[in-house]
Amino acid sequence: MRLGIISALHEEQQGLIEAMQGPVSHSHGMREYTLGTLWEIDAVCVLSRIGKVAAAMTASILVEKYGVTHIVFTGVAGSGDPKVNVGDIVVAESLLQHDMDASPLFPRFEVPLTGLQRFGSDLVLSEALAGAAEQFLRQQAEKPADSALEIEGFGLQHARVHRGMIASGDQFISSAAHLRQLKQDLPDLLAVEMEGAAVAQVCFELGVPFTVMRTISDNANEEAAVDFMRFVQTVASRYAFGVVKNLCQRLAA
Repeated sequence: MRLGIISALHEEQQGLIEAMQGPVSHSHGMREYTLGTLWEIDAVCVLSRIGKVAAAMTASILVEKYGVTHIVFTGVAGSGDPKVNVGDIVVAESLLQHDMDASPLFPRFEVPLTGLQRFGSDLVLSEALAGAAEQFLRQQAEKPADSALEIEGFGLQHARVHRGMIASGDQFISSAAHLRQLKQDLPDLLAVEMEGAAVAQVCFELGVPFTVMRTISDNANEEAAVDFMRFVQTVASRYAFGVVKNLCQRLAA
């Protein structure tokens, strides 16, 4: 296994790079790919940059140039369901591009020439990721003194792991009305973000197992931008580091 770890934010990869054994960095296509070993797993870490095209390019290069065999994407997202709260983790079972609409030539949301609206994540890898996320949340609950302000400020005491559908689009969702419309169109929606479904399509077309984890940073409403930045600065990096560490240890076992 060579695990490609894609993150959307610098804060999420900094700790992983520092933890990597024998890191070697390569610059390619305006991105920095860092190769090394993470908790006994051969890994390549890279920032995707923002949006579907950027994420698709990153995933393609990981596979075609750096030979990764599996991909995990970590990032933050807006909640797409009232039961999914800030601080919760969503592990994707499927991903859909909510701004894909080639109708009437193809059904809405269907990616032309694939016959699919949704791309399913790899079951084994997603099971491992969900287990790693649940383990991380238990670990956090056992040592709240380490992050008391963040836990109190974001209400993380009861954070949970959810599994289901994540929707991606080249839009930062910051309107409650927009979110309501998406939820009406996609009743099983759990989270909204800007990259995951593009990575899912690339992995589907190249035959690469993948999984996606999103930590909920905001409620995708008019307060989303403020909540997003505060969450990224104080919480997101710890989530990504802790979950990926647990995941690598599970995969290496």
